[in-house]
Amino acid sequence: MTTTTLAVLVPLLPFLGSAAGLLLGRTAPGFVRPLAVLPTLAAAVLAALVAVRQGGDETIDAATRLTPTGSVPIDLALYIDGFAALVAVLVGVVATCVQIYSTGYLRDDPRYPSYAALVSLFTSAMLLVVYSGDLMVLLVGWEIMGICSYFLVGHYWETPEARAASLKAFLVTKLGDVPFLIGLFALAVDAGTFRITGVLGAVANGGLDHPTLIALLLLAGVAGKSAQFPLHTWLPDAMAGPTPVSALIHAATMVAAGIYFTARLLPVFAASAAAMTVLAVMAAITMVGSALAALAQDDIKRVLAYSTIGQLGYMAGALAVGDRGAAVFHLLSHAAFKALLFLAAGAVIHAAGTNSLTAMSRMSGLAKRIPDAYWTMTIALLALAAIPPFAGFFSKEAVLVAAEHTAFGDRDVAPAGAGWTVLVAGLLTALLTAAYALRLWLRTFRGRGAEAPDHGRQPIAMTSVLWVLAVPSLGFGLTATYVDDWFDGHALTPTVTTAVLGTGLAVAGAAVTYAIWRTLTARTPVAAPAPPAPPLPHVAHPDADAGHVEAEALHLPHPAEDPADPGRALLGPLHGPAADGFHLDAVYRTAFVRPVLAAASLVRFLDREVVDTYVRAAGDSAKGLGWLVRRAQTGNVQTYLSALLAGSVVLAIAAVALANAVAGA
Repeated sequence: MTTTTLAVLVPLLPFLGSAAGLLLGRTAPGFVRPLAVLPTLAAAVLAALVAVRQGGDETIDAATRLTPTGSVPIDLALYIDGFAALVAVLVGVVATCVQIYSTGYLRDDPRYPSYAALVSLFTSAMLLVVYSGDLMVLLVGWEIMGICSYFLVGHYWETPEARAASLKAFLVTKLGDVPFLIGLFALAVDAGTFRITGVLGAVANGGLDHPTLIALLLLAGVAGKSAQFPLHTWLPDAMAGPTPVSALIHAATMVAAGIYFTARLLPVFAASAAAMTVLAVMAAITMVGSALAALAQDDIKRVLAYSTIGQLGYMAGALAVGDRGAAVFHLLSHAAFKALLFLAAGAVIHAAGTNSLTAMSRMSGLAKRIPDAYWTMTIALLALAAIPPFAGFFSKEAVLVAAEHTAFGDRDVAPAGAGWTVLVAGLLTALLTAAYALRLWLRTFRGRGAEAPDHGRQPIAMTSVLWVLAVPSLGFGLTATYVDDWFDGHALTPTVTTAVLGTGLAVAGAAVTYAIWRTLTARTPVAAPAPPAPPLPHVAHPDADAGHVEAEALHLPHPAEDPADPGRALLGPLHGPAADGFHLDAVYRTAFVRPVLAAASLVRFLDREVVDTYVRAAGDSAKGLGWLVRRAQTGNVQTYLSALLAGSVVLAIAAVALANAVAGA
């Protein structure tokens, strides 16, 4: 079987699994789980085989004409370089882990068949984006992911949080997709083709007439999909969805799509110095702002959500300094440890019965009760904090090295100012990341107080996946530095300067956080026993209540403030604004939501009081005229003759009067 045929099967298999799962969900429920796991697993295996055959240094480019358009043609095309091959393997592996994890996490959920089918469709759409060689076909996968995210985030639709979060995610990403679509059409007009190879060729030959306009329009879509400032507000609220969905969206799909798209078309953005500067500033604000917000959150999944935004900022920063190898390297590394963090967080939520860090900090015994989640989450947090030799250290250092080279003029793809912006923001974010990572670990596993309520043991399907993802979180950075062929052929090893600065700042941030935590806990009395958790819905299997626990946790009131929270002491007066996302949602409500609602109210008033008034008047006039005509129809011949005679007399008098008036004139 040829490599091209194998590549076609990679996105096709999850799509077929999704369709079969939807069709057989009610008639043959026993096939739902195999149809969820096996096609995705097969796609991951085939993606790995394609990557091995591709080898990193040979591009696979094949196409067939999809439809004649009369102008710019649209092709069903494959374009697989080293980046595409690796990212497809990443998507397949993470999606497989999520599907396996979900079989235990949502074992008794009545909506599991539709959930599993949507996850498979989500995976297929992302793989289509990765392998597509035509921008219009890529757009199809791009939009399908948006639709799937709407349904998956709103899985617990009974809760107002999930309904609002799904709608917000859809609307905010669509806000970026509109200029993104315009940018794609403008790019095709300038380049004369939707084919990625044709677009890159046109850029190399200076064929773009409006590079800055096109790049800025495309960046709007990238900011929406990859949760970059100012279109990042949907991602923290999307935590209302099931934890496996959060892992999939944050690690391998949706948010990765924008970064991957920018990496694939980086020459288009690099053709405009203004666009690269905008991307650098956007990445810097995203990195620092999200790290500060993560330090103030009391929901374990919201901490991880803001962490994702910050790490995406690192990737965008690498692209802003013209190094797509470093960006994709961090994309792959981040996907491994972030998927592990979210899936481990699901196990923690299952064990604690809540997703509140405040409540967890008043519990004890979680580390002993869930040792698999404890150890794997510790590995993932060390990778997130970029502590050597974990994967996050190497990939984050690659970003800082790229920024350093641009800042000092060793690379001229982007302005030096963009390099300094990304470098300073990246170093500051390294300090803050270590601080909130340690804060999360301390409050989750080093709480004081009563034993956490027992919500049952962890299913093997959940714990086994955690250890599978722990392997790349620990060792991917060491191995990736020796496979340069997949990363544009240049080494991604850290330099002494960035390694010392980055690691030193991370250690300093962790040390300060730990010192503050020890001081605060010494002053704070041991917490009183936690109130009993609300009863869970009846489940048929003792391992099957994880999803129910999470759904119930959405209804629980937020506990009182934790006096031993180091984040409050670290942020000081910034804590309140940071906890609320620096009030950006309030800005959007003032700038967009209220004007739209006011305009809708005005339209409704005009429709009811003005338009409907004229319509009702026309109807009443016809009704009144009909009443008069009906009254005149008496059926009496004498009445008709009298009316006819009276009318004739009136006409005669009028004719005589008119004749006299004309004669007198």
